[in-house]
Amino acid sequence: MSYRSLLVTGGSRVRLWRSRLGPPGANTDNSSSQRNGEEKPRRSSWTKGRKRKKPGAAESREARRPFPEITRMLGNEWTKLPPEEKQRYLDEAERDKERYMQELEKYQKTEAYKHFTRKLQDKKKGKQHRDVARQVTHDSLHEKDAEGKERSVFDIPIFTEEFLNHSKAREAEMRQLRKTNMEYEERNAALQKHVESMRGAVERLEGDVLQERSRNGLLQQHLDTLRHALTASFTGLALPGSGELPTLDTIDSYMKKLHAIILANPQEHEALINTIREVVSHLDR
Repeated sequence: MSYRSLLVTGGSRVRLWRSRLGPPGANTDNSSSQRNGEEKPRRSSWTKGRKRKKPGAAESREARRPFPEITRMLGNEWTKLPPEEKQRYLDEAERDKERYMQELEKYQKTEAYKHFTRKLQDKKKGKQHRDVARQVTHDSLHEKDAEGKERSVFDIPIFTEEFLNHSKAREAEMRQLRKTNMEYEERNAALQKHVESMRGAVERLEGDVLQERSRNGLLQQHLDTLRHALTASFTGLALPGSGELPTLDTIDSYMKKLHAIILANPQEHEALINTIREVVSHLDR
């Protein structure tokens, strides 16, 4: 018999067996339901060709909208509200806050709140104890690891392959440390040069400051001498109009006013100009 005929006969036999017995499990289910006298409720299943309803574009867009955008939209809506509407919401919020504070005060007097606070305190104490125990365990493990490393290094037999590899690794580490040390020394030398140059600059600036201070002192002495001389020379010369006489404290403002009067009308104050020339000529001597 050929392979195709075997497939045909085998398929026909299977179809004949299914037609006589029905689907697998049908007889057992029917018999059991008939023996119990109850019908087994059928499960509701989704139809194969039927499509589930998807949310609309607007709903999905609102669901995907980020929180900052929502708060910005709410802020814009709040600014658009008239003052009376805002006040209504603010009054409701204030009433809600007062109600919350009253309920909180009542709750804090109950046994449930006391039990809750005790539970929180016990939880904090337990957490502190666990942290201390964890730190102690970590320290002990670290010490054990360090002791184990030292013990393992000294337990290596000499003149073995492991000993040679360990020596090579330590030599490479020493070379790297020497190289790093040289780099740090070079940087330190460069920084030391910069520090020395900065110290020299600071010393030069301090010398310049001292010179400027001495120069300012000499100028201040000369200015005081000039003020005394002008005050003594213009003592008998009163300003036209106001009759103000110069003093040691007002000599600066007096000279400014006198200069302004002369510039305002020099033809009218020719006598005053001549007097000032005589006073200045005495000062030059």
